[in-house]
Amino acid sequence: MTNDDILAIKELLSTPKKIAIIPHRSPDGDAMGSTLALYHFLLKMNQLPTVVAPNEFPGFLTWMPGSEKVLIFEKDRANSTKVLQEAEIVFVLDFNAFHRTGEMEHVLNKLTTIFIMIDHHEKPDTFAKYTYSDTGFGSTCEMIYNFICLLGEKSLIDQKIATCIYTGILTDSGSFRFPKTTGTTHRIIADLIDLGVKNTEIPTLLFDNNSYESLQLLGQALQNMKVVPELHTAYIALSQQELDKYHYVKGDTEGIVNYGLTIKGIHFAAIFIEHTDERIIKISFRSQGGFDVNKFAREYFSGGGHINAAGGKSNLSLEETVKKFEKIIHEITI
Repeated sequence: MTNDDILAIKELLSTPKKIAIIPHRSPDGDAMGSTLALYHFLLKMNQLPTVVAPNEFPGFLTWMPGSEKVLIFEKDRANSTKVLQEAEIVFVLDFNAFHRTGEMEHVLNKLTTIFIMIDHHEKPDTFAKYTYSDTGFGSTCEMIYNFICLLGEKSLIDQKIATCIYTGILTDSGSFRFPKTTGTTHRIIADLIDLGVKNTEIPTLLFDNNSYESLQLLGQALQNMKVVPELHTAYIALSQQELDKYHYVKGDTEGIVNYGLTIKGIHFAAIFIEHTDERIIKISFRSQGGFDVNKFAREYFSGGGHINAAGGKSNLSLEETVKKFEKIIHEITI
């Protein structure tokens, strides 16, 4: 993002405007953290923002300040579409292609408003008038912090905004363990804590709010895990029947894919989750070291993301998807 872009955005925000803020479909901590942080910031700038999420977000994020104000497109298409169509500015955060919003894509494609993209994934589409895209960042929330600073409005960051930013950085950095966690990241975290972020409470709200059924589902997933030590790979498949058995709700499978990487010698982990209502298999990939799961997801499973964390999908059956995966990993170098 150039200095001219920043000046143009400052001019746009110099008068009150209707603004829509959108995360990607099935938003995670970084997506919701960045959208809600920007929402609270724009309120302090005397703007008229609304967060419109493509679908529901996990229950472990509902404590975040402002989450009760979020419009859910799939639950209220009429009002959500109205907000998007009336918006003078649309911010898209933590994604860089309309297809990441599911059915909302059909509405976004018809808009002629000003789009502003803030995102840290590879190969952004070119729909935005102003694009802040940098794969060097470990989270979009860290970019939101920088964006506010670039606008010269760091003094407006209060405890609410700081809490949202902290949440996204914490979750997308794997609790500060992932490679893109830098000294600058930790300096930002220190600043957020000084602003009143309850850094000892937020991890509990995020990670220690499991239901009994979700732990049973985790147990099922671990029983289903297959390990291919000679290929440094571990993978899990969960059927719709298994999800139903343990009363699955959104967020229950969050992070399960990472368990594969805790096994000595495993550098590549995957999870395949059957969703019969959407007629797709949702897939998450994780890796350690140099194996590029973003490239793997893009090439074989209509997905993408980062070098060490990516997602994909399959329209095959769960069994056929797993067989396809097994065939591929025996043909490549991991």
